[in-house]
Amino acid sequence: MDFYKYVLDNQDLIIDKTKELLRIPSVLTEFNPESEFPFGVEINNSLHYMLNLAQSDGFVTKNVKNYAAHIEFGKGKDIVGVLCHLDVVPEGDNWTNPPFSPIIKDDKLYARGSGDDKGPTMAAYFALRFLKELGIEPNKRIRIILGTDEETAWRGIEEYFKTEEMPEIGFAPDAAFPLIYGEKGLYSFDINGTTTDSDLVSFTAGDRYNVVPDYAECVLRVDLKEEFTKYLSFNGLNGEVNDNKYIVHGKRAHAMQPNLGINAAFILAEFLSKHIDNDFIKYITEYLTFDHLGEKLNIDHYDDEMKEFTMNPAIFVYDRQEFRIGINCRYPNGWDKDSAKINLEASVKKYHFKLKILSDSPVHYVSKDDDLVKTLHEAYIKYTGDTESELITIGGGTYSRSLKKAVAFGPNMPGRKDTAHQIDEYIFIDDLLKATAIYMEAIFQLCK
Repeated sequence: MDFYKYVLDNQDLIIDKTKELLRIPSVLTEFNPESEFPFGVEINNSLHYMLNLAQSDGFVTKNVKNYAAHIEFGKGKDIVGVLCHLDVVPEGDNWTNPPFSPIIKDDKLYARGSGDDKGPTMAAYFALRFLKELGIEPNKRIRIILGTDEETAWRGIEEYFKTEEMPEIGFAPDAAFPLIYGEKGLYSFDINGTTTDSDLVSFTAGDRYNVVPDYAECVLRVDLKEEFTKYLSFNGLNGEVNDNKYIVHGKRAHAMQPNLGINAAFILAEFLSKHIDNDFIKYITEYLTFDHLGEKLNIDHYDDEMKEFTMNPAIFVYDRQEFRIGINCRYPNGWDKDSAKINLEASVKKYHFKLKILSDSPVHYVSKDDDLVKTLHEAYIKYTGDTESELITIGGGTYSRSLKKAVAFGPNMPGRKDTAHQIDEYIFIDDLLKATAIYMEAIFQLCK
C-alpha cells in the first residue's frame, strides 16, 4: 500500500493541525510538583491539545497527572512505543518571524518546535490516525507517549513510567533519518564558588544545559566602555554597552554540536580576563573558553564509531562574588568518567571551587543487526529510495534511551541542516509529510 499518496491527499489537515500545536508557547517556566500544571500552563495546554485531538478521533488516551500522557491504538499484549515531547527550548532573540506564529516560506514550516519536537509528534500522530482510517488495526498496542520536559530534566517521562507499562520496543521521532542506533552518554555538572573581586558585580549567560548561550552580560564597577567597544570592533563581534552593563551576542546551537554555535559567555570572559583580576573569569578562560572537546580540562576522548567527546559550558550565574557554572557533556563509548572526574576535581581545587555532578545517563545503543533497526530502515528506504545513507550515532539524547530497545528515527532527512534549538527553526514540508508515511509503514510492519 502506498501510504505516501494517502498522506499527500491529507497534507492540508496535517499542516493546519501542526500549526495549531506550534502556536502554543510550551517553554518550561518553572517546575512545581504541587501544582495542577507541574511544568506550567503552556506545556499543559500542549498536552491537552494532543489529548483532545486524539479523543475526538476515537483513540484511547491516558493522562498521568499532567506529567505525561499517551495515545493508544491497537490490541494485544505487546506495546510499541512512539516517544515524543511537547516542550520546547526558549525561543531566543532575533527571529525573522515570531517564533510561535508559524509561517510557511520556501517550502519550510518555521516555528519553535517545528523540528524539535512538535512537528515530528504530529507526523507520528497522523501516522496512527491514517492507519485507523484505512481500517488497519495493529495486533500490538501502539502508544504515542507524550513527554513534557524532555528539554530539561525528563521528570515527566520518569513519572509516567512509575505507573505505566514499559514498551518492549519503540522509536523517538526526534532526530534524523535514516536512523540513530546509538546516542552518546549525557553528563552534566556544576562548578560553584566565591571570589574576592569587587570589580565584577554580575555575570549572566545561558538558560538551558542543552543550549549554547547566545547572550551574555555583565555589570562592572570599573569603566571599560572604550576598551570593550574596541574589542568588539577589532574582532568583528556583536555587542553593546548600556550604562555599566556590557552585552555580547553569540549564536545559539544544540549542546550536542556546540561547535555550530558561538558561546557569548566565552567572548565576554575573554575580554574581562584582560582587564580585571577575578578567579571566576580566570577559571573560564583557563579551562573552558573556545574548547568544545574538553582538552583544556584533559577530559577529551574519541571513539571510532561515536566520534568525539563534546562539552557545552551552558549556564553562567555570578552575583556579588558567588557563582555557578553549569556544563553539559556528551560522551562516546570508552570515555573514562572516573579519570575525568579526577581531572575536573583537580581544576576546581586549584581555585578552591566545588564540583557537583548532577546527572549521568549512559551511552544508549541498539545493534544495527537488530530486527527493530532493520524494520525501521526498510520503511525509510521504501519512501525515500535512499540505500546509500549510513545509519548513524549522535551526541543528542532522545527519549529512545528511556526504553531498553528503542532508536531515534527521523524526521531530518540526510543532508538537511539541523535547526533544532536555533533561531528560525524550521522543518521542510516535504520532510514532514514523508516522515508521516514512513512512520505509517514502520508501525504497520512492526505490528504484523
